Amino acid sequence: MKIISLELENFRNYERLDLTFSDGVNIICGKNGAGKTNILESVYLTSLFSSPRTAKDKEMVRFGCEKATVRITVEKKFRRHTIALQIDSAGKKKVLADGIPMRRAAELIGILGVVFFSPDEMKLVKETPAERRKFLDVGLSQQQKAYFIALSRYNKVLKQKNNLLKDAWKSENIDDMLAVWDAQLSEYGAIVVEKRRRYISALDVLAGEAHFKLSGGKEKLRLGYDTPLTAEGLDALRAELYDKLEEAREKDKKLGYCTVGPHRDDIAIEINGLDGRKFASQGQQRTIALAMKIGEVGLFEKESGEPPVLLLDDVLSELDGERKKMLLSLAHGVQTLITCTEFSGGSGKERMIAVSDGKAKVVR
Repeated sequence: MKIISLELENFRNYERLDLTFSDGVNIICGKNGAGKTNILESVYLTSLFSSPRTAKDKEMVRFGCEKATVRITVEKKFRRHTIALQIDSAGKKKVLADGIPMRRAAELIGILGVVFFSPDEMKLVKETPAERRKFLDVGLSQQQKAYFIALSRYNKVLKQKNNLLKDAWKSENIDDMLAVWDAQLSEYGAIVVEKRRRYISALDVLAGEAHFKLSGGKEKLRLGYDTPLTAEGLDALRAELYDKLEEAREKDKKLGYCTVGPHRDDIAIEINGLDGRKFASQGQQRTIALAMKIGEVGLFEKESGEPPVLLLDDVLSELDGERKKMLLSLAHGVQTLITCTEFSGGSGKERMIAVSDGKAKVVR
């Protein structure tokens, strides 16, 4: 999988941009604030229908303009795809894939696969479980539409249940209504948990291998899915989750929100036998997060038969020379877009793109 071309109109600080990319490593170089990350953001947007930087879509429309447009051409094993996405000044989005309107995110996801990594991703290790669940959800949703659909339905039902719990004291027959929601949460939640478990089991192997190389063979990384559910198989998971939801019902009514389910789960991170979420140093956090992202690339390729596009936003400056060299070697065979303020080393075969004042051009 690779991006052939990218066109932007009134997107962020770009009035117009027209770029082509090489199959290998593409270095997007320029000063801070020049608009390098905006290029990666536009690519991510056409893949996942959302921005990795903001929840306010209207912020991506160039100041004073009515709309922004992103057009991208993607080449996969058997055919090319063209995605055209438009955002208006109110933040409303429209998207066409090969000229066909996409009405739901589920229809778009999977056409272009990306793995995005930035300095902010360091919070993947040390920050809240929500950050690690987001990592799981993005990776799995791109690979398996069944997961994305189950997760979307679970979150919708969860929101409805929480709205009911907030006003529990006002509602008559609330236990009967909660039982209905819990049956649905169990149905979709069991799918989410089972698929996450399998994903983490496979990621444990690939991320562990990448981490071993990045750490020079000095550290061992282990990953696990951290959930109170112990049952195996969908039917057993569904029954166990329903029982736990039922047990927590009185507590949930008092608290005003649902305390049980995959929306509370986490990724266990162990480094040389210690809990990396608590004890990893800043340098170890970088290496762990990077290894997890590299593992995500490998899992995507195993699942879909071709690698995703790797988006690295200003991460080279966060790594020492040896880790930087190792990262570039691990990116071999994957189309990679890297932003940086300056670049040295490499093989000399990288495509160099210079960015300045809302303009970008290929210089090598």
